[in-house]
Amino acid sequence: MALSMDSVTLRPARPVPAETAPQPGASLGGSMPGYAPLAMPAQSFRKFSKSERRAWINPPATPVAARLAVYGGAAAITAYGAYQMYKVVGVSTTTLLEWVMVVLFVLTFSWIALSFTASLVGFVWLILNRHKREPLPSALTERTAVVMPIYNEAPARVFGAMQAIIEDVESTGLGEAFDYFFLSDTTDGDVWVAEERAFLAMRERMPGERIYYRRRRKNTSRKAGNIADFVTRWGGRYAHMLVLDADSVMSGDAVVRLAAAMEADPDSGIIQSLPMIVNRNTLFARLQQFAARITGPVFAAGLTAWMGRDGNYWGHNAIIRTRAFADHCGMPDLPGRPPFGGHILSHDFVEAALIRRAGYSVYMLPTLGGSYEESPPSLIDLAARDRRWCQGNLQHSRVIGARGFVWPTRQHFATGIMGYLASPLWMAQLIVGIVLVLQSHYIRPEYFTTDFSLFPAWPRFDYERALQLFALTIGILLAPKFLGLIFALIDGPTRRGSGGALALIASTFVEILVSAAMAPIMMLIQSGSVVQILSGRDTGWNPQRRDDGSIPFSSIARRHRSHALLGIVTLFAAALISPSLVLWMSPTIAGLVLAIPLSWASGQLWIGLGLKRVSLLRTPEETTPPAVVRRANALAEELAHVGRDHDDALLSIHADQAFRAVHEAFLPEKPRHRLGDVDVDLAIASLKLNDAETVEDACAWLKPKERVAVLADRGLIALLARLPSERERRGAA
Repeated sequence: MALSMDSVTLRPARPVPAETAPQPGASLGGSMPGYAPLAMPAQSFRKFSKSERRAWINPPATPVAARLAVYGGAAAITAYGAYQMYKVVGVSTTTLLEWVMVVLFVLTFSWIALSFTASLVGFVWLILNRHKREPLPSALTERTAVVMPIYNEAPARVFGAMQAIIEDVESTGLGEAFDYFFLSDTTDGDVWVAEERAFLAMRERMPGERIYYRRRRKNTSRKAGNIADFVTRWGGRYAHMLVLDADSVMSGDAVVRLAAAMEADPDSGIIQSLPMIVNRNTLFARLQQFAARITGPVFAAGLTAWMGRDGNYWGHNAIIRTRAFADHCGMPDLPGRPPFGGHILSHDFVEAALIRRAGYSVYMLPTLGGSYEESPPSLIDLAARDRRWCQGNLQHSRVIGARGFVWPTRQHFATGIMGYLASPLWMAQLIVGIVLVLQSHYIRPEYFTTDFSLFPAWPRFDYERALQLFALTIGILLAPKFLGLIFALIDGPTRRGSGGALALIASTFVEILVSAAMAPIMMLIQSGSVVQILSGRDTGWNPQRRDDGSIPFSSIARRHRSHALLGIVTLFAAALISPSLVLWMSPTIAGLVLAIPLSWASGQLWIGLGLKRVSLLRTPEETTPPAVVRRANALAEELAHVGRDHDDALLSIHADQAFRAVHEAFLPEKPRHRLGDVDVDLAIASLKLNDAETVEDACAWLKPKERVAVLADRGLIALLARLPSERERRGAA
């Protein structure tokens, strides 16, 4: 993993493809407004001069006290832990393996010490600021685009969520300041056509709203490229853009307050909200939902306190100054092949770093409220998403040393990288600990070395001190959860919404116990991801599974059988060495041995709903769902029943001439291709359509990519439309 910037060179900025080459005043078949292009040049990580950084209009105060408390406190705690660990192994002559143990301990201990001090500062910040809230603005003077990138999502869900957001924004009386965009990167032909149908239906339901839809022909650079495509074609229309995820829901109050905050602060580049998890019912998802609601605000407040205006961006539920983003956040491709080369996966951290480097502030409003998202429904679903995040964060090792970044930005990168390296470090620490115990039990020590000494070199440990250090580590690790619990107990609405004080306390202990059992499984999963990435294995880009529901038990067993086997082997090995070792490792061993049933249970609805019925793992948003969330859920259910999300796209286009005309109008002009270049999917689709005698033949023969090629080409659509159906063919015969 290269940490040096010396090897990082930039490819030139990619030219805008012919299909997207903006012409002022043009539009995309009526589904989008006229073009208002902004240039978005690729940025350099090797070249930057401080003279390029804009001057503050209203210079912010640096949060010196908070940073000293967080980093100074973490350094002091780490130094104390390191000293105690040295004393544990330093009773006699310290061996090389014992020094390795000390180093690994310090690395992992420093990580949790920093989390502890940040959460402690966050707790104090919340106590002091929980009642501060600015009034809603009476007017907004600048326009904001609310953009939702989508990728093979259920149209009923995303269009229902957006409609709920629009209605809630309109209820504030400031809806005229906002336009709304669905930015599709969908690659499934059936979902693509369902999106167009849902868009048309939404325009009919809300005829006065400015709602737009476009699908990219090629999803270059994934989500970052999707947003960049919007900015370079339509960004000039809007002073700000509020970026959502496909599972985002935001209240009108939150949307308007973000826009007002951006207008009031000319130095702001990105303002991030704190999304709360909603709508979750499986055991695992409700654990995440509860932890995010109770512990999340403490961590977020700690970040807000120490980072000040040098903050970070999580890629969604945040508002961005559009021109500043265009001028300074063009994503370059990194040289080399994935996983460390190519386009930048975790682009949001890098965009925050670049816009901050340019002289704009990035910060969070952790008490804003009204910002919501969803979470993966099971442990396996989280692992799939986490694999992509792992690659993106490790890829940041290529940019952490970029010129011009402020040091808090580098800390954000380091935190993200360490978040994944912590797992293999933890695993290495466990292995070294086991080897040391094995060594003390089975390897005869050399009591008298070749060096002259009057006393033997006994291999000894200070077990009492080790137990005290273990207790300290557990205390520091769990402290943020208990700080979150204390704040929730103090805050009346949170306490009542979580089922009362007793239910809140019981829920916290349930979350701690189950999360602790799952932690060793995630340690192995993340360690495996790190090894795969370091060995050059790239991750794919698959749509996330957002609905509640279980994965087949056979798939779970295959995924976790190696984890369970490792747990069983470790149990027997530890038992042969010492019963005390089994006791010391019992949390890790239990989690691994029970990996299969734990993972199975994580995705079960009935377990999550059972806990809900007895008021465990409740959150205020679950007890009294926010109005915008209730409306989004109702619309999603209604649209799923009356919509046609699962229709065959080719049959739909073939059967409905009016819809076919609209679909063709939405298509961009085909890009020019060089002579000799052949689109294989297009060519094969053309041959199959020419051979087909009925539309049913075509549907059966065309593969997924060939179906998309047909839907994207007006000539092939015409060829499809001329095919008779089986019924018509039988009637003619």
